[in-house]
Amino acid sequence: MGFLDDAKDAAETAGRKIKEAYEDTADRIGDKVDEVKADHEVKKAEAERESVEKKNEVKAELRGDNE
Repeated sequence: MGFLDDAKDAAETAGRKIKEAYEDTADRIGDKVDEVKADHEVKKAEAERESVEKKNEVKAELRGDNE
């Protein structure tokens, strides 16, 4: 029975290592997704800020504030 026990232990170890590798990969993918989302939100906020600044400049010109 020693051979069967060794095979069972090896299979359990391999299964555990595969599970750990899968979980690590899933965590890395999740981290990358979070990073991409954060970058997108920053770019969106920067674009909105630039839009508001330009709108304010146009309004100021129309009011004659720059004269």
